[in-house]
Amino acid sequence: MRRLLLLALVGLGAQLVDGSLGMAYGVTSTTLLLAIGTNPAAASATVHLAEIGTTLVSGASHWRFGNVDWKVVAKIGIPGAVGAFAGATFLSSLSTETAAPLMSIILLTLGLYILVRFTAVGLPKENLGKPLRKRFLAPLGVVAGFVDSTGGGGWGPVGTPAILASGRLEPRKTIGSIDTSEFLVAVAASVGFIIGIGSEGVNYAWVAALLIGGIIAAPIAAWLVRHIPPRVLGSAVGGIIILTNSRTLLRSDWIDASDNIRYTFYAVIYVVWAAALAWSFRQYRKHRDEERRIIAEAEAAALAGGVPDDKATTPAV
Repeated sequence: MRRLLLLALVGLGAQLVDGSLGMAYGVTSTTLLLAIGTNPAAASATVHLAEIGTTLVSGASHWRFGNVDWKVVAKIGIPGAVGAFAGATFLSSLSTETAAPLMSIILLTLGLYILVRFTAVGLPKENLGKPLRKRFLAPLGVVAGFVDSTGGGGWGPVGTPAILASGRLEPRKTIGSIDTSEFLVAVAASVGFIIGIGSEGVNYAWVAALLIGGIIAAPIAAWLVRHIPPRVLGSAVGGIIILTNSRTLLRSDWIDASDNIRYTFYAVIYVVWAAALAWSFRQYRKHRDEERRIIAEAEAAALAGGVPDDKATTPAV
């Protein structure tokens, strides 16, 4: 019973982070299952079965709060399902140990770019609103889906930073669309696991515990992502990408850093991340106050000149 309660709390916390930042449910949940002795295929199968429910509720919640771009969902979700099914089917004969560090380097680079760009400049706007092409989203979906099912997580860590780095979709819609399209990935991966390993090793009580925790957190996360300023949200996502992939690299066979070195790196990352979040929030408040001042001055000038409020023009900030 204690283990089930722990799994439910993990599911709640993982979904709260995943729904707010677009990643971490699968990685967090799978890590715990592996730590208690579950074999990789069964751990990934358990998490993906739970994700069928959590992603459905999360997607509905994001849609309710206007965080979903359905064109992006279709363009990345369907190829993602194909990649997830392939990865789940061949998990027992494939190893991602060599590819994991290389993928982490790519994602770490994207995370650094996102953290610096959003912290220093704010939401990139030169490409904002431009369509995300199928030739970009389809390969991204296949790779992210494959990594997700073979590694027990990866849809968000691969998809979210790539779309954010393009600067074509605002953070809340990037996160909402990635979370919603993950439903297709979870279904395809679960079908692949059922074909590949059946129900052997899958504890459905654990699935239910993860599912219950995730369902509770999903609407809260969808509400949060709508109300967090884009600049702050971008810095938050960049930080978690850096932290997650630094952990993978430092623990990989490529580096195999000692505990002291790893904890020192983590401490530095936390300090820099906190400073970036604080700076982004200060800049957001500064620009918000400046915008309000300009609007107030424009309205006052309109009233002084006898121009009705609805005819007044407001300078762009």
